[in-house]
Order: sequence, then C-alpha cells, then structure tokens
Amino acid sequence: MRHFKLLFALFLVMILSCNDQGKKSYLPSSIGAINTLIVVMDNELWKSKVGDKVREHFAASTLGLTMDEPLFSIIQVPPNVFSGTVRNSRSVLFVQKDSLNLAHIKTDMYSKPQKVAVIKGVTEVELIENLENKAKEIISTFKDLEISEAQNRFLRSLNKDKGINEKFGVTLNIPSLYKVVKQEDNFVWVEGQIQKGTVNLIVYEMPWDSFTVDSTFVKDIVRMRDSIGSLYIPGPDVPGKRTHMRTEPAFSPSVFPAEIASREAAEVRGWWDVKNYPMAGPFLTYIVNDKENHRRMVVEGFTFAPATEKRDYMFELEAIMKTLKFNK
Repeated sequence: MRHFKLLFALFLVMILSCNDQGKKSYLPSSIGAINTLIVVMDNELWKSKVGDKVREHFAASTLGLTMDEPLFSIIQVPPNVFSGTVRNSRSVLFVQKDSLNLAHIKTDMYSKPQKVAVIKGVTEVELIENLENKAKEIISTFKDLEISEAQNRFLRSLNKDKGINEKFGVTLNIPSLYKVVKQEDNFVWVEGQIQKGTVNLIVYEMPWDSFTVDSTFVKDIVRMRDSIGSLYIPGPDVPGKRTHMRTEPAFSPSVFPAEIASREAAEVRGWWDVKNYPMAGPFLTYIVNDKENHRRMVVEGFTFAPATEKRDYMFELEAIMKTLKFNK
C-alpha cells in the first residue's frame, strides 16, 4: 500500500507538471513594433504626477541621437481596454492604485515572449516611489527583450557573406538587407539602404595594448575612430579639400562598461560628422577585450538619415552587434 501511494503521488505530480507545461505552450506569440511600450493606467492617473513620472523615465531622450527621440514609443490604455490582442503586447507597464504596495516584473503572463512590469501603491506617493526605485531595472528588462526580439527577426533572412568570419574569426547575425561595400586587410564595411539614407556596420581590430591609460581613454577612442575614418570612410568630393568621417569634435562621446560575447567591453555612444562637409549622425561602438587572441575587437554601427528619426535604426545596429561570437 505504501508503494502504491508513492507511485500515485509521482503520477499526480507528472500530470500536473504536464498540464502546466501545456498551458505555457498555448500562450500566443507576443506582438508589437520594436521599442513600443503599452502603459496600462487609469486616464486620470496618467494625467497626474504619476503619469509624469512614467514619462520622465520611459519617454526620456535616447542617449547619443542627433534628434530628441524617446526610449520607448508609449501607448497608454486604461485597464478596461487592456484585453484581447492588446494583452499580447510584448512590453507592458501596469501602474495601479491598490491596497498593496509593490513593484515587480512578471514573465509571459498573456503571451510569449513578454515582460509585464507591475507597479502598485496605496497612494500616488507610493506609486511614484516605486517607479523611481524600479524604473532602471524595468527599462533594462524591456530593452533586453526588445533586443532579443529584433535578433529573432534577423534570423528570417541573414547575409551569407563570410568576409567578417574569414578575416577576424568572428560571426555576426547580419540581415540580408546589408551588403559588403568595402574590405581591407583590417577593415570590413557593411551597408544597408534605407528610405532616406543608410545604416552601416564596420568591423576592425586593434592591438591588445591599446587603451591602457585610463586618463586618456576617451581621447584614445576618438583618435582610433578618426584614424579609421581617415583611412577607410571618405566623404563626398569637395574641390581642394579632403573629406572623411570623424568623431564630432564639439561633443565628447559617452563611454560605459559593457559585456559582449561573454567578454568585457566598452560601449561608446556619440556623434560622427564628415570633415569639411555637412554630414553627421549617431554612432555606437563596442570595443571588446579579446584576450585569447591578444587584441581589441571593434564593432561599430552608424546611421546616415538626414531629418529622419534614427532610434530604431541604431537599435537594430545594436542588436546586430550584440550577436557577436568568437570562433575561438
């Protein structure tokens, strides 16, 4: 009898486990444009200081762009509208007055993949405090989800060129829209045509002993970029003048610690321009420590799209660069 009860208990656990897995597998696929955030809030709350706090964090200007563009394109809906396909949105922020005071992030509640950040509080003051304390983590979570979604979309049609792999021993998942436009001994330039310009990806390597002095780190990065631009990225022809890409001299780039391909890296965001010609735009550079191969691997994305919003183009380039893998 004891053995029978044990077997029955194990059988019951297996059945319940299968049911749970079945429920998860039936979740619909999440929907939404990249970098779109559904904010579920009562209309009056949205117009209050709580709504101001949401906009302060989630509609803050995206760093490094030449135009003022928000981190997320926000769509606010009241709770009674949050139903049907709207619930399948990939990134959701739920802010509500409640008898509970809490802030947490849930995964795959209504669709998959999905992140739902829940902010509750008894008063508006508590809601604001919870938003203030949790916003950085929530933004990072949403951004990681959007990066992953963008990368999954790339897989539908990838560029098959092996030049970057053969030259540097690394792979990148690059959409087929992009084509190689220049290859040199230590340089590959891949370009994608867009409606009003181009999106660009360049790859090269630097010696391992580059950037060894902390006090000159930013200056050394600018010097590196300007040297590469002078060698490989010419601007339009101007009689009597030499043109090439460089780092915009009036604005120092911003530098942050990062991790790419499980290696320490530096993330650099700033503006580029063309010397002696009125062209400019944003760039994002990752300098990756490749100790195994005694080098610094550099991948950079930049956009040329005059009078056009560039957030999503730069986000796509970031997603591409974050697929970097080393062959050894």
